[in-house]
Amino acid sequence: MKLITKRQTFLLILLLAALPIAAAAAGDPSPEDRKAPPVTDRTTRQGVAVEFRAIPSPGRSMNGEEIFAGDYVDLSFQLTDAGTEMPLQGQFPGAWMDISESWDGAYALDTSCKERVATYLQGNIGIRPLLDLNSYFILVMNRDPSISVIDPITGITGITKLYAQINLKQPGADWAKTVDEKQLFVTMPRAGEVAVVDTDTFKVTDNLGAGTNPTRIARQPDGQYLWVGNDAEEAAESGVTVIETASLAVARRIATGRGHHELAFSDDSRYAFVTNRADGTVSVIDVGTLEKVKDLATGPLPIALDFSASSRNLYVADAETGEIAVIDDRDLEVVTRIAAQPGLGPVRFSQDGRWAVAINLSENLAYVIDASTNHIVHTLETEKDPYQVAFSRSFAYVRALGSERLAMIDLSEVGHGSDPPVVKIGAGETAPARAQDLSIADGIVEAPGEAAVLVVSPADATVYYYVEGMNAPMGNFRNYGHLPRAVQVVDRSMQEREPGVYSSTVRIPESGTYEIAFLLDSPSLLHCFEVAARPNPLLEIQGPALAVEYLTRKRWVDVGETVPLRFKLTDRETGQARTDLEDVAVYYFVAPGGRRTRVPAGHVGDGVYEAPLTLAASGAHYAYVACPSENVRPADLPFTTLVAGARGRRSR
Repeated sequence: MKLITKRQTFLLILLLAALPIAAAAAGDPSPEDRKAPPVTDRTTRQGVAVEFRAIPSPGRSMNGEEIFAGDYVDLSFQLTDAGTEMPLQGQFPGAWMDISESWDGAYALDTSCKERVATYLQGNIGIRPLLDLNSYFILVMNRDPSISVIDPITGITGITKLYAQINLKQPGADWAKTVDEKQLFVTMPRAGEVAVVDTDTFKVTDNLGAGTNPTRIARQPDGQYLWVGNDAEEAAESGVTVIETASLAVARRIATGRGHHELAFSDDSRYAFVTNRADGTVSVIDVGTLEKVKDLATGPLPIALDFSASSRNLYVADAETGEIAVIDDRDLEVVTRIAAQPGLGPVRFSQDGRWAVAINLSENLAYVIDASTNHIVHTLETEKDPYQVAFSRSFAYVRALGSERLAMIDLSEVGHGSDPPVVKIGAGETAPARAQDLSIADGIVEAPGEAAVLVVSPADATVYYYVEGMNAPMGNFRNYGHLPRAVQVVDRSMQEREPGVYSSTVRIPESGTYEIAFLLDSPSLLHCFEVAARPNPLLEIQGPALAVEYLTRKRWVDVGETVPLRFKLTDRETGQARTDLEDVAVYYFVAPGGRRTRVPAGHVGDGVYEAPLTLAASGAHYAYVACPSENVRPADLPFTTLVAGARGRRSR
């Protein structure tokens, strides 16, 4: 199913209607103009003035003046009323960035900027922008050592919507993003490391040593440090590893106490709070000095905690006593205890910090707590064995192990005396308890810019897309061959940072002239700006020496069938066919992580190579091409997927 939002459909209709007029009014820049485009430009249409700026990000570019390939660039569009010069707030502009001409002039697009925007809005696979400033990607943490990257708009020929796959050393446990969402950090307990993922390329760029058994990870609100919980058996190694996000260096390792560690922070990033489940304490760490200030005895089994920016209190749920300890962030003392019932699990606050939902696994209950009074205002029944809580702007969501249904609580109906109704919707066909090895990371996440959430159904190997107010999910994303455990999003859309100023930060992938298409729906406005990026003399050529094109179109086969996998290898720089390679091989395995098989590939002519793959087991088989003589490893090139199943299934 292809998900195109209502807004995208509306923008497409407007664009197709206004395309000839907009193209005639704007005009395509001449080749001479493209050689030296400005980084600041302005246009006025339909009573709206749009001022475009492209400025190298401070501290993240070569010299802060000219734009070079590999630089991070701040793009902004300032919208004002042309008559009054008042900022236009609350707009939802669209923007796409694509290279129109290579720096040496050897490559140039043969379609206009306006024509390409029409294609982008349709979600076609054939033409994609190099950088889409409106989109987001869905990241799915798998049970095997991988992360699936799903494009929610564009599908891949009916088999999967997989955009990329991130390969890890070991399976991930938890993850966190930087403030700008340009990096993702994934804990790998078995490896004792945290993987660093570039969310522009969706590649692992580093693996950081993060102490013994790194499990939970969280970013403090100001983004300066990442905190990793080390669930070590030895008390001296059990605590947290603090990583500086700018340098990716370990700033400090702090022993806090025994047991599993949950993490929370004061909203001003002054304090970090760490549970020590086996010791029955919560450690308070001064972020400025990275020293432990004190240990608070909150209860025999502190199982969860969260901080309310509204009340400026920390709330710690104890599973054994059934109490929630409330800690003042000024005195760092327990000021009150909220009595519930033994069996407490996660506690989570709404985005405004006013309402908390704490769940009770033993009693199948959800307690709604008012942070302004520190009292339970509602006790609501949930499905069997609730284990996760998540919030959108308008709803609280409770996921239960014993049911395929998702419970929703409308926050607008909370705190008015009578209990709000608990609406339950189907989020899969099988209860999560049927899945193996559930993750501590969130299985529910809000979709950026939309009143919708994404929900993992681990037992169904599916991610569901649910629009708030509907009776059932609007769509789903299959995670073929992988067992999903958690879901996350990387938001690429522009944000209104100042009144009327919509901006985003991008990394320029290569040198050349770029066209930035800007589209506003009301009033209808389409204009294309330009930016030039010079070759970067300090930037090493990145990526493999070879490029691969898979030629085998047969995707569904019978179990036990041998498939002659054909693919063409070309030189990455020249585009010429490579006919002289003698050590090409294909590595393939059946998901979610079966034994890897290596098969030599022979040259059959004109840069085309062939390898016989025998698919002995049912399921999705992932195939990777490698060539040691060219330093091309199995994970360096795109993979292809073949699915082995019962006879006749492949004809679907």
